This record gives sequence, C-alpha cells and structure tokens, in this order.
Amino acid sequence: MTAQPPFDTLIAFEAVHRLGSVTAAASDLGVTQSAVSHRLRRLEDFMGLPLLMRTSGGMRPTPAGEALASGLAELLTGLGELRARCRAAASNGPLRVGVSAALADYWLVARLPMFKASSTPIELIIVESTAQAIHLDLDITIHWLLEGEARETSTQRVLFREQVFPVCHAQLLPSAPLDDPMRIAALPLIHKGAGADANAGTEWSWATWFARLGLDAPPPVGLRYANMATAIGAALQGSGVVLTRSLLARDALIDGRLVRVLPETWDMPSTKVHLVRWPAVLASDARVKAFVAWLLDEADECVQ
Repeated sequence: MTAQPPFDTLIAFEAVHRLGSVTAAASDLGVTQSAVSHRLRRLEDFMGLPLLMRTSGGMRPTPAGEALASGLAELLTGLGELRARCRAAASNGPLRVGVSAALADYWLVARLPMFKASSTPIELIIVESTAQAIHLDLDITIHWLLEGEARETSTQRVLFREQVFPVCHAQLLPSAPLDDPMRIAALPLIHKGAGADANAGTEWSWATWFARLGLDAPPPVGLRYANMATAIGAALQGSGVVLTRSLLARDALIDGRLVRVLPETWDMPSTKVHLVRWPAVLASDARVKAFVAWLLDEADECVQ
C-alpha cells in the first residue's frame, strides 16, 4: 500500500495556506502554535520538500506547496462527498444547513416557521458558517460570493442580488431619510471589518460613501465590529449608522426598528451575491429539493 501522509498534518497545512499564518491556523484549529508547526514539519519530512516559506506578508506556499494545496482542495471536497453519498443513500435524518450569522439572524430564522408549516416533516439543523471555515458535514450551504464567482449550475442557484445603504435606529434620526445628505457627517458611524483599511474602496467603506457625498474623509475609527451581524445589532441598539444590505435590513425597515438615512437614489449595488449550493449526490434528495425550492420562493418574494 502506498504510504499516506498523516491526516492531521494535511489539515494543519490547509489552515496555514488558507489563513496565511501559523498563529491564525492554530486559533482556527483550536490547538497551539507549536502543534501546528510540528505538524507542518512532519508533513514536509514526509514530502521531502519545503512546502511553506515565511515572507513579509505571512506564510506563503512554495511551488511544491501550491501543488499540494491544489490536490488537497480536491481531497477535502471528496471527503465531503463521502458523507453526502451516505446521506443520499439513507434519505433520512436532519438536513444540515450552513448560513452566515447575519443572514440567519436577520432573515432566515424569522421565515423558518413558515417552511416547517408548509412542507413535509423535515428536521433542520442550522449551522453558522463563515468564509474562513471549512465544513465537511453540511447538506446545503448559503454562500456570499463576489458576483463574478456566482454562476447557476445544477448544484447551485443565486438567491439574492442586494443593494447597500446606510440605516440607523429610528430614535437616532426621527425625520429620515435626510433631506440634506451632508448631514450624515454629524451622525455616529458604525464600522464593520477587521482592520483600519477594511473594505477600503468598496460599497462597505465609509470612505467610499463620504467621497460620493463630497465630504471630507470620515473621522478615525473608535470602534469596529468584525462581522455584519454584530454591526447591525449595534445599529438596532441605537449606537449609530451602519452600512448594510437590503435583505438584512428588510424586516427591520418594514416594522420601523431601522430607518433609511439617505434616499434610495443613493443605494449602491452589492458586489457580492448569495448563492445556495448542495452536493451533486444530494440533487435528487427530496429534503434538499424541498428546502432549496422554498428558499428560492422566499428570495423571489423579498425582491419583488
């Protein structure tokens, strides 16, 4: 039998390759940095070649490491397919659905009772998924991807194309939207992203919006939220104005918990779209077909 590399070393390599550092990989895997480094050395000993090199921008793969990363992506996809094959053969048990915290909290959860009431009995497990995490145990995943990466196939469908615009708590701005867009500079701003230049030059950047409005650069950031779910939560508490997506703000705008800060003419199209995806071996699974069909109907309802 051909010698196989230890699986834990492959997982460590994948995490470092994906995240760009041993520290981040250790945090992602829930182990120590020394454990990750030890696994990388074992893998390089097995391969007989250096796989990663340290640069000013973090850990980068060598040519051999790039070749391994490409093959490893196929391997991990195949492992995920193994579980899906077993579930397809059984055609029972809970349906595991991966979704971001923001989409779950501000759109999906409120609608799930309607799905349960309208479908044949299907047990659902909603799992928070992120762009950084690899999930091998999900039957359906809702991704948020750049529009150029999202194409419809037999195993994935586009759900939403959204607009981005600023919103805030109704008490923060009783007479919304602003009659003078320049007044946004006097309001407290909620920032989303991991770093000082996060989302720079995109529809998610306050610098982009201030430039559009003809204003000076926004004031220095005092507080930043790492993800959209907590940023919207801060806005709902009255902390300030947040740049959000139309789908996530929809229910709160309808019931008055949030208000638009600017007229709709200022909306910017999001460069990303939501995409629902499922394994090919589950394409004929009645549970998957029912849930995906319901998702698409709800998406159509929300964009009308």
